[in-house]
Amino acid sequence: MKKKLVIFGSGDIAQLSHYYFSTDSDYEVAAFTVDSCYIKEPEFCGLPVVPFEDVNRDYPPGDYDFFVALSYSKLNAIRKEKFLAAKEKGYKLVSFISSSATVLNDEKIGENCFIFEDNTIQPFVEIGDNVTLWSGNHIGHHSVINDHSFIASHVVISGGVTIGEQCFIGVNATLRDHITVGDRCVIGAGALLLGDAEPEGLYIGSATERSKVPSTKLKRI
Repeated sequence: MKKKLVIFGSGDIAQLSHYYFSTDSDYEVAAFTVDSCYIKEPEFCGLPVVPFEDVNRDYPPGDYDFFVALSYSKLNAIRKEKFLAAKEKGYKLVSFISSSATVLNDEKIGENCFIFEDNTIQPFVEIGDNVTLWSGNHIGHHSVINDHSFIASHVVISGGVTIGEQCFIGVNATLRDHITVGDRCVIGAGALLLGDAEPEGLYIGSATERSKVPSTKLKRI
């Protein structure tokens, strides 16, 4: 018999969470919950949406586990807030780890992590609570990803890297080995980070600009 799960959220990430937990886990999603002021419809994905203020009355922590399905808004602060609020209500926060991920770190992975397909997590990596690893990342050996961080797709984190709390690492970013990324840093899409990043730093590269040559002038395409 599958264990029962309540998901916080009613947006795209909550819908993705419902899909992944329903197709690739031992959990059955029973309901969704959000703050009462954000309830727009009584159902989501065919399941009830209940006010977070009352969720522990209708879906008690002794019978249901919990997953917070939110993005990186406000540098992950909202996801952190709801993670802590759910714990205060007494819920067990569970992680989703795709069966298509390569996990070689003895599952040293915290609570409420969302680890998508095609992630490679090498030996001796440590991943804290409430961390999202979107699809296709390489997390190098002896690296540490601290709580409430969000790693987008196809990021290369080389060996021995430490990433602080509430960081955001954008698509296709590359971090060299044995560097430290301070708390609440943003590393933009495609960035190459070769040294330590200061806390609350913003590291972004230049976007590719349109060439003066139009595409119709290219001879080999």
